[in-house]
Amino acid sequence: MVLTLVFKRLLLGTALTLGLAGIVAAADLQPLRVANQKSTIKALLEASGETRNVPYAIQWSEFPSASPLGEALNAGAVDVGALGDAPYVFALGAGASLKVVSIIHAEGRNTTALLVPKDSPIKTVADLKGKKIVTGRGSIGHYLAIKALAGAGLSTQDVQFIFLLPSESRLVLDNGTVDAWATWDPYTTVVTSQSQARVLVSGNRLLSNHLYFAATSQAIADKRVQLDDFVARVDRAYAWANAHPDAYAAAQAKITGLPLAVHVEVAKDTHLSPVAIDDSVISGLQATADTYQKEGLLPRRIDVSQGFDRSFNATRFPTSQASR
Repeated sequence: MVLTLVFKRLLLGTALTLGLAGIVAAADLQPLRVANQKSTIKALLEASGETRNVPYAIQWSEFPSASPLGEALNAGAVDVGALGDAPYVFALGAGASLKVVSIIHAEGRNTTALLVPKDSPIKTVADLKGKKIVTGRGSIGHYLAIKALAGAGLSTQDVQFIFLLPSESRLVLDNGTVDAWATWDPYTTVVTSQSQARVLVSGNRLLSNHLYFAATSQAIADKRVQLDDFVARVDRAYAWANAHPDAYAAAQAKITGLPLAVHVEVAKDTHLSPVAIDDSVISGLQATADTYQKEGLLPRRIDVSQGFDRSFNATRFPTSQASR
């Protein structure tokens, strides 16, 4: 088994070096089952050309949000998928045998934000006491709300959370059923541009704004060649997106149905960069997990360091950061 795996890695490496990845027949490598949230990663890879000359089959599975995506990873129904800080913590808390294999950092104007209607009397986070906040349970928006409340000297007991999907959340914010919405792009851009909602607080300084690509332990053991290649394709695709925001936005708009202008604004205001798995990343996610445990959303404390595989750093950062 080990010799076979080593041979496959050498064969794929030689093929890619020579520009002849096609000589590695798809039948030689098992398909990689990729969990996709609203076609985001799939659209990115297709638009950037990274779905060409893949020496294995990519089997996509679509999910409406991070929660069911995490459940699918937990059940071993897929091999790899992308999750934010909070959803990944919940997946680990559910006992999932997962490891982060790569991380992408999103630096943007309002990558995550706590929003209020344009005419709302709410001016500060402290004004949310006794109010209703809508978000997705266990989402990055949920975590942002908790962090923002704590920074204002409030707890989650001082507000009422309403847990809904983003499409439903916008409706209840617009019609006044709730007082605030904790969400992420492109929804932040949608409601600020179309409904003139105000950003009460941005997550840029409160959250890591990391996207974690997590793989099952089984996939890491059996499909390391595919994962190394897939991670490299994703890194190249995000670099392409930074350089071609209009083309990336057009690809996203076809999938989401949101106005092209919204995606163009998001793409031009967001820079995506690879991040090495290191102690600071792990400690940051541990703080997220500890916050959820303190809030009673996790039944016990979890050690998130078990949910990372640093060996993938060597492929992504072959020189300066590989040993971090």
